[in-house]
Amino acid sequence: MQVTVHLELPRDAQTIPVLRRLCGRSLEVLGAKPDIIDDVALALTEACANVLHHVEDGGSFEVIVGLDEQHAFVDVTDRGEGFDPEEITAASPDDESGRGLHLMRQLMDSVHFDSASGSGTTVHLEKQLVWQPGAPMEQLSSEPVPTAPS
Repeated sequence: MQVTVHLELPRDAQTIPVLRRLCGRSLEVLGAKPDIIDDVALALTEACANVLHHVEDGGSFEVIVGLDEQHAFVDVTDRGEGFDPEEITAASPDDESGRGLHLMRQLMDSVHFDSASGSGTTVHLEKQLVWQPGAPMEQLSSEPVPTAPS
C-alpha cells in the first residue's frame, strides 16, 4: 500500500504546525513507532522552516508526503534562487540558526537536494519505518511490515 499527499501551501509560518500534525498524525494512526514519527515530523518542520527563512520570492511552496510499508518520504519544493548544499558549513551548537540541514541529516536515513540557480530547491527526505505490533498498517498492507519487538 502506498499513500501520498500533495499540498501547495502559502509561504506562511502557520503552515508548519499544520503539516507537522498532518504527517505525524497520519503515521500515528497507521501505527508507526513514536520515535520514527518524531524524527519525520521534526525533519519536515526543518525543511519547511528553511523555505520560510531563506526564500524571499514566491508566494507558495509544495510539499509531498508519502509512505509505504517500508519508508516515509517527504519532498519540500520552493521557488527560490537555489543553493549548493555542499557549500553550507556545519553550524556550531551555539549558533542560533544554520542547524537545520545537519538536523535533517541526523534524523533521516536519506537527505538529497535538487537545486538549480534561479529555479528553486527540492529537499527529499526518507526514513525507514518501523511499525508497532498490531499496527493498522499490518491489516491494510498486502506486504509484510517491519514491526518493533513487543
